[in-house]
Amino acid sequence: MKHPWAGRDLGTRTVSYDEDDAILYALAVGATAQQLDLVFERDLRVLPTFALVLGQWAPDAVGTAGAFDPRVAVHGSQRLDVHGPLPRASAVEMSARVREVWDKGSAAVFDIEVAAEQFTAVWSVFAPGAGGFGGERGASVPRGTGERAREVPVATRAEQAALYRLLGDKHHIHVDPEAAKAIGAPRPILHGLCSLAASALALAPAYGAHPADLTVLEGRFASPVLPGDSLAVRDSGAGGFEVAVEDRTVISGGRIGFA
Repeated sequence: MKHPWAGRDLGTRTVSYDEDDAILYALAVGATAQQLDLVFERDLRVLPTFALVLGQWAPDAVGTAGAFDPRVAVHGSQRLDVHGPLPRASAVEMSARVREVWDKGSAAVFDIEVAAEQFTAVWSVFAPGAGGFGGERGASVPRGTGERAREVPVATRAEQAALYRLLGDKHHIHVDPEAAKAIGAPRPILHGLCSLAASALALAPAYGAHPADLTVLEGRFASPVLPGDSLAVRDSGAGGFEVAVEDRTVISGGRIGFA
């Protein structure tokens, strides 16, 4: 049985940004002042993962419309396929739809697709209380990456969540200690998309690539990251990776590719 939201057209939206927005994003996910073509408008290249900021309106709209309770839903996983570079400043037209809704019993997973000329992205949102409608269960959780060819350290900053939220995701759990406490976190947590983009930024040199040459990125958010945590990006050398904080996996089933 299909969920009534499966296949739902979410319409189109055009989102504008300028060079300052692209630079703020690069800084928020860990670019340094030495990476001039990410943080200086003279030779600016826009990180492809900035597309996930531009497309955030679609999963937000599904929750606001009542398909699931946004107060308890969590971002389960993310995929990004890059078709071409984002301009330094632009107005990007996007279309969106609910690609599928999977029945996990007590919960449902909403796969929400956003498509533009430059990218296609899919948010998978885990929604407690929305399951039990008799639909297909969908794929199981991806397994680990196997052998590790290398481990790349990524240092997050104590103020990183407060900076990243200025890009649009202003959920209180990323800045308010009381909101974080309500979900069982000891303090505000870092956005999963920030951790994923920071991992991609760090992996690019390991593949001999520029981070703006990203072609595909995927990962499942297995556990929260706290601003200031030291991440260990464990890469298979063949495009698979996972991210850990000490012995705790925070991103699993990772996949990455560069042009």
